Amino acid sequence: LQELPAPLLDDTYGKELGDEAAAVKSEDFQDSMKIAWRYQNLPKMETSPTTYTKFGHYYDISKKMPPELCQSVKWHSFYLHEELSLEPKMKAWNMNSGYARLLQSIQRIISQEGFDGSDPQKKQRNVLRIGIQSLGSVLWGDDVCCSDTPEDPHSLTKFLYVLRGLLRKSLSACIITVPAHLIQNKAIMERVTNLSDVVVGLESFIGSERETNPLYKDYHGLVHVHQIPRLNSLICDVSDTKDLAFRLKRKLFTIE
Repeated sequence: LQELPAPLLDDTYGKELGDEAAAVKSEDFQDSMKIAWRYQNLPKMETSPTTYTKFGHYYDISKKMPPELCQSVKWHSFYLHEELSLEPKMKAWNMNSGYARLLQSIQRIISQEGFDGSDPQKKQRNVLRIGIQSLGSVLWGDDVCCSDTPEDPHSLTKFLYVLRGLLRKSLSACIITVPAHLIQNKAIMERVTNLSDVVVGLESFIGSERETNPLYKDYHGLVHVHQIPRLNSLICDVSDTKDLAFRLKRKLFTIE
């Protein structure tokens, strides 16, 4: 949590846009000296209308989130090694103990904090946001990254299947990162994809031939949209735009 970037709140965002607009205005003034007088009063065409519109949440990656902001937010943590020290032996739902404990923790938070969709809501709730890092790695006690034929190849997919059930009946959303480049068994990755609503991959140019390719000189990597939501539909929706790239600016991570 200490590594999270600082959010650009409405006042901060407006100030930054104001500074940028002032810079653009001064450039326009310089240009007005070079343009013929009869074109000066014509309306200017806006080349990028989305530049100044705010949609969603914005963060400044050059700064860290203030500690007081983290303390003011209600959050729960799950650290597997602390959980294992409490009860060393446990296996449920025919999956490894790390996944089983995580599911129990999520289930407990959903029921205790009032996010269960089947119960009548007594007060207005936000959405429970769940973040799981490096699922399927050795840190979770899984061996899908170590072998083509893991000891329990269905443990990861069972976890995702049960998690889907928890998310569907609760006011919650989950984002998971998976070390796909380490998982040798392609069938497991296909099952993980099928059990997810949205699948996005990041491919960095560092250490690859594309790093020196002049076509990608302004970018740091590619964004692959493998799957987008298809809830309540019989067919798989396919994204129209395939060629997406990302770059890391001084303050922003942008996808173009």
